[in-house]
Amino acid sequence: MKHFNPKDLTQRENYKLLSGSVLPRPIAFVTSQDKEGHLNAAPFSFFNVVSSHPPMIMISTGRTEGVRKDTAQNIIDTGEFVVHISELSMIEGINNTAAPIEREANELERTDFKTIPSDVVNVPAVEGARIRFECKLDRVIELGDDKAGSDLILGEVVRYHIADDVYIEPHKIDVQALHPVGRLAGNDYVKLGQEFVLERPTE
Repeated sequence: MKHFNPKDLTQRENYKLLSGSVLPRPIAFVTSQDKEGHLNAAPFSFFNVVSSHPPMIMISTGRTEGVRKDTAQNIIDTGEFVVHISELSMIEGINNTAAPIEREANELERTDFKTIPSDVVNVPAVEGARIRFECKLDRVIELGDDKAGSDLILGEVVRYHIADDVYIEPHKIDVQALHPVGRLAGNDYVKLGQEFVLERPTE
């Protein structure tokens, strides 16, 4: 067995060990916009649920030489964003938005995706995403140092949008119909695999 002190490793080496071990990770496809209304879209696999009362999710975005990701800066500036659950039918387009481009450029122009208005927030959503959450910023927690840190973004879900073909009464999701995609390490992704059931102990 190998043993490492994280303080002896570079940021990249720590990233490789973490992203190759904590998996599969759900992928948040996030739309945001700056104060001038320029739209941004990007995927993030450092993403999860953190609370159900109030309903809250988190995404973590890295900083490079102290510069925030466009998504993080937009969310901080406007307090709003939309999270779409990544599914198999959308994943190639979602991946195309991950290319580094100018801040004012619209990543969705690299895809066939169309946008639709949101109900509560001002940020447009991506049409065709069968699950999406409109979110309001709750808080940002700055992690690490100025050169190589991260922004942990906590958002409260203020509106759910669930397509009829993946919704099961009462308030459940048909994951087999959704075909969610998870992130592994590097360029590797995973589709939903074999499911099994474990009953929780009652005593």
